[in-house]
This record gives sequence, C-alpha cells and structure tokens, in this order.
Amino acid sequence: MVHRQRSGARLSPSSDTEDTTDMGMLLAPRLAHFAGVARTEHVTRAAQEMNVPQSTLSRAMARLEQDLGVDLFARHGRTVPLTPAGRTFLTSVERALAEVRRAADEVRADADAATGKVAFGFLHTMGAETVPALLHAFRADHPRVRFGLVQNHGEAMLEGLRAGQLDLCLTSPVPDAPDLVARRLDEQKLRLVVPADHRLAGRRRVRLAEAAEETFVTLEPGYGLRRITDALCQEAGFRPRVAFEGEEAETLRGLVAAGLGVALLPPPTVPRPGVVELAVTAPRAVREIGVAWLADREDTPPVAAFKKFLLSRRGTLLPD
Repeated sequence: MVHRQRSGARLSPSSDTEDTTDMGMLLAPRLAHFAGVARTEHVTRAAQEMNVPQSTLSRAMARLEQDLGVDLFARHGRTVPLTPAGRTFLTSVERALAEVRRAADEVRADADAATGKVAFGFLHTMGAETVPALLHAFRADHPRVRFGLVQNHGEAMLEGLRAGQLDLCLTSPVPDAPDLVARRLDEQKLRLVVPADHRLAGRRRVRLAEAAEETFVTLEPGYGLRRITDALCQEAGFRPRVAFEGEEAETLRGLVAAGLGVALLPPPTVPRPGVVELAVTAPRAVREIGVAWLADREDTPPVAAFKKFLLSRRGTLLPD
C-alpha cells in the first residue's frame, strides 16, 4: 500500500533519513494523543476524554503528521477518520502503548509493599540452609513478598548490583567500594578439610602451617573464598600448591574425599562421608559475611523491609 506523503514533510533537518532512536523520542509523547483521536475520530471529543485543550491536541496531531511526512487523518467537517496510513500506524501504536502499560503495571507491582519483589543474590554455600531459613523467617510477617533469587560468587553479585539486576546480596568478603554500601552481619569459621585416611585425620585441630606441603583444591580465582584461602596461607607462611579449581564448595569436598587434595571450606550443611573437618587454630580462619547494596539507590518498600530484616540478624545470620 502506498501512503501519500505530505508536501513539505521533514524527517530530519540534516539528512534524508531520521535516526531511529531520535524519531522514537520525537514521536513518543504524541502517541497516546494520536490513539485517543483515532479511537473517537473526533478531536473535540478526544480532548474532553483526555482532559487536554482541543487546540493543544490539534497542534500535536498536525505536528505528528508533519514529522512523519504522511497524512494520518482525513478531515471531513468535525470528524477525522483515519487514512490507510493512519490505520497502519494505529496498529503499531496500540501495541506499543499496551506494552508500556504492561511494563508500568509490572514495575508498580514489584514496588508494592505487600506483594512486591526483591532481587536477592547470595553465595552458593548459603543456598542449602541459610537463605531458605532467612526467607522463611521474613515471610512470617511479609507472606506475599516475592523473590528473584540469584546464586553466584561475590564479584559477579557486586556487578549485578551495579547493573541493576540485584537489590541486595549476601557476600564475602564484605566489599569496600565507594559506589556500594555494605554491612557486616556475621562470620563463619573455615575448616581444613582432609581425606578420611589423611595423616592429619586423627586430629581435631591443626595449625594451617602444618598443611604447607599439601596439595590444595580451591575455588577459582575471583571467588571470595579463594582470596581468603590465599591470604590465610600467606599468613601461615606458604603459598598453596593448587591442583584443582572449582566453582562450588561441595564439589571441592568431593575432590578431597577422592584423595585429590585438602581444602579450606565453611562447614557443610550435611556431614560428608570420606572427609574429616579440622578446626584451624592459627591463623584465625574465618570469613565475614555481609549484605551489600548500591549506594544512592532508593529502595522500594519490599526491598527496604527485607534490608531491615537482614540487618536485624547481625550475629545470628548463620546457624551455630
């Protein structure tokens, strides 16, 4: 179908083709007005329904046609039926406006104090027990708040905060960055995990320096627990010889059980056969767990409520 172009139409002051983004920004404020006039086929009636001055609406429609370069309305007295070009344009405009309304409804729903949504990140090691217990306790008073849960390592979660993908995250080490706010909530003892037939397996406690000649299995570089492991070993006077690097603590326990090395890990949720977990007496082997969020971002009511709840769990975040 060929649409008649208006004489004197201007799509761009400097070129024959308008940049798509600029055209979208140019047209967007007028789309709802166009849909209202198209629905009623009457400028006066549309102006009354939308509570807009008729002169304003008439000028907006004339400018819209000028910017597009085509006639959208056929003027017949007081009525303004759509031209073929107008009907084509209306189909897409209605679809676009419906999508905007859907998006607006979604973000309003996510911000609702009673039924809103919290995007919450946490470490893999906290997924089996700590986080489910936290959510159960929080929802006792906020039963309809929804959660989007993300398990990842610390650096990835901090990037998620910065990208607007997360509202809050539980991470370790507690970050110190100017664009973030972080609060220490608890600390978790780390243990030296050795195979059940290891030379140290009969012990209950060990100095980390006693494992200086051992082969270690660790998380990959970039994980907070890996940085803590490297720092503790350095404090104990050695650099760990790493044979295997993984992404998940329980996988590392499996490697230890198979006799492939030793590891510094937080306590397991359920005891793992084939390994012995030794308390480390020196240096002090712990990791701090904290909650972090993006500075200067205003919280929605459900995020504010969950943040307050997490901060109330200082010192009691982790199971004994």
